[in-house]
Amino acid sequence: MLFDLKEFSPSQVYHLMTQTVIPRPIAWILSENETKASSSNDRYNLAPFSYFNAVCSQPPLLMISVGKKPEGDTKDTARNLTLGAKCVVHIAQEAQAAAVTQSAATLAYGESELNSLELSLCEQDNFALPKLHECPIAFNCEVYELKTIGDAAQQLIFLKILSINVDESVLEIDDKGRTNVSANMVQPLARLGANQYSGISNILDLKRPK
Repeated sequence: MLFDLKEFSPSQVYHLMTQTVIPRPIAWILSENETKASSSNDRYNLAPFSYFNAVCSQPPLLMISVGKKPEGDTKDTARNLTLGAKCVVHIAQEAQAAAVTQSAATLAYGESELNSLELSLCEQDNFALPKLHECPIAFNCEVYELKTIGDAAQQLIFLKILSINVDESVLEIDDKGRTNVSANMVQPLARLGANQYSGISNILDLKRPK
């Protein structure tokens, strides 16, 4: 079946794209709220984004694409991530699917998703923001560039990676003495369409041709 996107509404296009661009990695982003917090948790916003990937190595850049809240307001993460702002991009695990989903709820600005999740923060050396203790991979980033595209004003946020915090439990040494991150140990969570997520099953280890 051929889907002619000229005949689709923006919401129908979004639905079809998220059903077909699969699986997608998830950026679980912790950012700092602008307002004074009533509790330590309320200093931070935590939200997942699956329009996300690595886009450059020199400089090392990640990119997320952020739409609007259902009522059309700016999402809290986009509000927090002004040029030069810091954030932490976590790679969630399959076991954290329920928490990732719950952190996507629309809350009032300054009300932290961390208040309702069984997650803990841990301080980091040489970086201003904490990370989620439960995530084995965390990218410590600052906003490198902001760009608005599309008729619906989708915001592209480019994040420069300053450091990567990788838990030693997911590291292994290969036969050449190199340190590798084990996808089997990370058990990363991926986004599919609708309400569906996925983990990893069989890993194919194939050498590229010369």
